[in-house]
Amino acid sequence: MAESRAAIRYAKAVLSLATDNGSAEAVNADMKQIANAIAENIELKAVMLSPVVRSSDKKSVLVSIFKDANTATVNLIDVLIANKRLSLLGDVAVKYTQLYDQLRETQIAKVTSATPLSKELEEKVLAKVKELTGKTTEIENTVDESILGGFILRVGDLQYDASIANKLNNLKREFTLN
Repeated sequence: MAESRAAIRYAKAVLSLATDNGSAEAVNADMKQIANAIAENIELKAVMLSPVVRSSDKKSVLVSIFKDANTATVNLIDVLIANKRLSLLGDVAVKYTQLYDQLRETQIAKVTSATPLSKELEEKVLAKVKELTGKTTEIENTVDESILGGFILRVGDLQYDASIANKLNNLKREFTLN
């Protein structure tokens, strides 16, 4: 809990600084890249969390991976190292993107489908989500063949499951209960 609050504080500070400098969008791109890299790369995550690896080595790894990072992003890494909080970098990156989306009044709609969404279907989903929530929305499409067909839509705390796998599971439950 304390780490989560600290991550939010760092994210707010970086967002404020980046907004003042006019580089909030560039920093948001950096933060998305950092969050994805840490989440997807087990070795990078291990290096970030390791108490054995020196901070200077961690910084050189991060700087080499994120060569084109904005100065605000590099400064954040320096501050986290100085405060011995580099392990929070992934959380700070996630919180930053959430705060940035709130600031822009946009949201992410996560659509899981059995096949990639066509442009036409993507536009229909965007229009429907905007109609329901009143906010500008970006779609993040994930392909999961295990749902067989249909889609699962997640926007914020709401989830709509129109997948074939879900309907089959519901039928299975009905038959086993009767």
